[in-house]
Amino acid sequence: MLRSFRRLLLSSACALTALGSAQANVVVVLNSRDATVQLLDQASYKDLSTIAVGKEPHHLMATPDNKSLIVASSVGNELIFLDPKSGQPQRTVKDILDPYQIGFSPDQKWFVSNSLRLDRVDLYKYDGAGMTLAKRIPLARLPSHMAFNAASSMVFITQQGSDQVSAIDLATQSVKWTLPVGKLPAGIAMTPDDKYLLVGIMGADYVEVIDWKAQKTVKRIKTGMGAHNFRAAGDGRYTYVSNRVSNSINIIDQKTLENVGQINVPGGPDCMEVTDDGKTMWVTLRWIKKVAVIDLPSRKVIKLIPVGRSPHGVFFFNSAQR
Repeated sequence: MLRSFRRLLLSSACALTALGSAQANVVVVLNSRDATVQLLDQASYKDLSTIAVGKEPHHLMATPDNKSLIVASSVGNELIFLDPKSGQPQRTVKDILDPYQIGFSPDQKWFVSNSLRLDRVDLYKYDGAGMTLAKRIPLARLPSHMAFNAASSMVFITQQGSDQVSAIDLATQSVKWTLPVGKLPAGIAMTPDDKYLLVGIMGADYVEVIDWKAQKTVKRIKTGMGAHNFRAAGDGRYTYVSNRVSNSINIIDQKTLENVGQINVPGGPDCMEVTDDGKTMWVTLRWIKKVAVIDLPSRKVIKLIPVGRSPHGVFFFNSAQR
């Protein structure tokens, strides 16, 4: 399986040559309950096509070279590689067990897969072309989202079922520490200064701030109920946090660690994507089968677009820096 995975990654660059002229205005939406990828036109908001994929695709991310977009099909136990500009399928890698949330370390030497239903984290060494399984690490309950430190020496994992954050040392592939946090921790992000972890506390109404070097919580930033996921604004200072229950998105100043604004969004806002000019956000709405388009300067929803059931991950190529 790992050899075929390596062959897939080596062949991806060749397969992309013919797609170089594709426009960068296709929005990729994962409809988790429909087991589909839906493609939307970013300019006209029109539905372009729907592609069947493995069961429960939840999260997605580009490869470090930006030549592929990986869709993690958790129940389907596979990774689907798409062209990041056109959204068209490239390859499928099977027998990757329960890839719920995935991530590459900043130094591009590690690929990490959180297995939510299997209560473990899989660490792969990545050499720029292929991946080799290094270790499977069991965690308490429901490992969910992840964040890395700037040095790529640590990956931090939220565990929704046990209300904890664990730090995994990538050099030793072992758990270095585990810290109790608020109820149902979900999204996690590192501040640009590499000092603090921001954790969305989905079972409450705040973002927990962790000094990860001191291994302690230092602050709670009040947001809305169901604080869930993060998306950096791309300016190196602000980040957005979606609040599923209160139907809102808050703006967090990562320098002052304060909530500095709110956007009202219906239907359980979840994953977010921001255009490279910082003016527009696309948000999946988990409960109402829609995607919202937000004008960020006015903080207003300007469009609601019908999609499939339980939309989760969202991506487009012309996005702001993460």
